[in-house]
Amino acid sequence: MSDAILEMRNITKNFPGVKVLKNVNLSVRRGEIHAICGENGAGKSTLMKVLSGVYPHGTYDGQILLDGEEVRFSSIKDSEEHGVVIIHQELALVPFLSAAENIFLGNERVRGGLVDWNQTNAEAAELMERVGLHENPVTHVGQLGVGKQQLIEIAKAMTKDVRLLILDEPTAALNDTDSEHLLGLLRQLRDQGITCIIISHKLGEIEAIADSTTIIRDGETVETIDMHGPDATQERIIRGMVGRDLEHRFPERTPHIGEEVFRVEDWTVHHPTQPGRVVVEGASFDVRAGEIVGIAGLMGAGRTELAMSLFGRSYGRDISGRVYLHGREIQTRTVGEAIDNGIAYVSEDRKHYGLNLISDIRTNISAASLEKVSSNGWINENEEIQVAQEFRQSMNIKAPTVMATVGTLSGGNQQKVVLSKWLQSAPEVLILDEPTRGIDVGAKYEIYTIINRLAEAGKAVVMISSELPELLGMCDRIYTLAYGRITGQLPVAEATQESLMALMTIEKNTPKEEAR
Repeated sequence: MSDAILEMRNITKNFPGVKVLKNVNLSVRRGEIHAICGENGAGKSTLMKVLSGVYPHGTYDGQILLDGEEVRFSSIKDSEEHGVVIIHQELALVPFLSAAENIFLGNERVRGGLVDWNQTNAEAAELMERVGLHENPVTHVGQLGVGKQQLIEIAKAMTKDVRLLILDEPTAALNDTDSEHLLGLLRQLRDQGITCIIISHKLGEIEAIADSTTIIRDGETVETIDMHGPDATQERIIRGMVGRDLEHRFPERTPHIGEEVFRVEDWTVHHPTQPGRVVVEGASFDVRAGEIVGIAGLMGAGRTELAMSLFGRSYGRDISGRVYLHGREIQTRTVGEAIDNGIAYVSEDRKHYGLNLISDIRTNISAASLEKVSSNGWINENEEIQVAQEFRQSMNIKAPTVMATVGTLSGGNQQKVVLSKWLQSAPEVLILDEPTRGIDVGAKYEIYTIINRLAEAGKAVVMISSELPELLGMCDRIYTLAYGRITGQLPVAEATQESLMALMTIEKNTPKEEAR
């Protein structure tokens, strides 16, 4: 029997007017972790949807061979019966059902025509233990964090006699601890004989875990790299992905920092549904004109809660504290009030909070500042189109026209649309929450360049990121957040990943370190 568990030969997939995959070839060895890398829109997810039967046989050209025999999957169920299971980036779990119910959803443990709950919960507990999830199987999934939900998805795959497990951006929404746990689990699965295919933009993780890496660019296979070889470097992967060398991960910028623009004092936020639970406690920070200030913290530290509560009190209750713009106290009690006072917020979840995915680029860009393209209560569509066209060009949004539906764009281009929407509102303060989450290294560089342009234009930029190298590469100062409290700040010249992590892990009962 061949060493290859999977071969995909000359896979070609067309959508109306677009050839997404062009004779792609992929060979995956039995019992390995095989990474697939490429820029957003390169065709990675489409290729995996072909493999898993989301796009059934007949909708593409080419062959799929499993254990040397051609297979023709007509549905996801068909591929799962052959041991091929895909876990999508958007988790397919029902939050109001228990972990056990989700694990066996569609594959219920039945006796006498009824669900056997004792067997269901017992088997779920064993599977959860196997993937390192120490929770009660009757716990509702909605009460668990994203990292634990990922583990439930993997436990669910274990019920289907999985031989080939596909994970699409499995660590995109995870913190470092949860990511490391998940990667450790993948190593265990590999040791148990389960072959894994992982799509990821996190090249450090790819370098650490993958046995082989296939690079796809513009719908075509570039090369497959043996990750145990001497030339298996992140630089080589980047060159294959973007078609050129990136001399620097972060664009150079000479800061021209001016007077204070934005200041927050003693900001406290309580949980919206759990009275008495404080999620942000006495936070104070400031940002000056032309400055990029980072906020670092582990998952659950309160970074997004702080940002959303400042932006029109979009999160929390019993909020107290003061906000100043150019030394004058302002109110941000509603989103409209925050926008009117020159504050913009780019959410970490662009698909739910940042964009209308079923609408076009034009209407998304004008959404936060309709008064600029309207008069007497009527929108001037010609002006709206002109504004969108200008942003499409200046932000390098890759779309045929501004009438293209935003949901059809790649992650990087969607993020450019979000940024365009807020730039159209002419803000003085931009709060960017995970601005490069889920986008590739080439698109990241473009986003970094845009952020630098904003700083050079004198904007005050607050950048939240779970990637410490990103903060160190982009920011002028970095505040650290732990258990809802600001635990310190460092100028970037003095900051390291180790010094930031030390501040990010200060226990709640430890006296708060004074900000320098």
